[in-house]
Amino acid sequence: MTPLLEVRDLKVAYGAIEAVRGVSFDVGAGEIVSLIGSNGAGKTTTLRTISGLLRPTAGEVFFDGEPIHQLPAHEILGRGIAHSPEGRRVFGRMTVEENLQLGAYTRTDEAAIAEDMDRVAELFPVLRERRESKAGLFSGGEQQMLAIGRALMSRPRLLMLDEPSMGLSPILTQRIFDTIGELKEQGTTVLLVEQNALAALALSDKGYVIDLGRTTLSNTGPELLADPRVKEAYLGEAVGG
Repeated sequence: MTPLLEVRDLKVAYGAIEAVRGVSFDVGAGEIVSLIGSNGAGKTTTLRTISGLLRPTAGEVFFDGEPIHQLPAHEILGRGIAHSPEGRRVFGRMTVEENLQLGAYTRTDEAAIAEDMDRVAELFPVLRERRESKAGLFSGGEQQMLAIGRALMSRPRLLMLDEPSMGLSPILTQRIFDTIGELKEQGTTVLLVEQNALAALALSDKGYVIDLGRTTLSNTGPELLADPRVKEAYLGEAVGG
């Protein structure tokens, strides 16, 4: 069965600096897949390249069996890939409702857009309660909920989340991860980049370790959690003695 997303030997450079040097992985329909690794490993650059914000210098990206690595970002979004970026990037001077409407800007199905507004409000009730509030007045956790909600408004087949728990309290972090699990149950495929490797892998069907711009390990989420190399490098556990 063809994966929903295939990334093959991806290489990406910022000028003379090669940030991604050979990343390969795949995401099956209905899966949660995590990319873990240290800061600067190339994870965010990989997501930005998949969504069309950056162009690879080599390698290929396939979505539903079709190459997308040369397509503009709006066409990639139109094919069903939504990206909730690192740092949330909500529009602070716009209301919650306006931010969510922007997430659906490629769509014309008004009735379905209204349905998705309700779906997002059910996932994150605070967005319904404060729909007329300016997004810039929100806390970090509320902005993260809005960023995910905005991405969901495109009705994606693949939702990419970049550091959704960054800067959040443990309670809000758990709320975000619970929501990611709910999205999977509803049929959304999720590609997750997350510094909280323990929480990410516990939720994931598969995981990939990205180190210095390359894929170095891959396995199921539970197997990676049990891997001594992952425990020592990313879970803060000393191995051996």
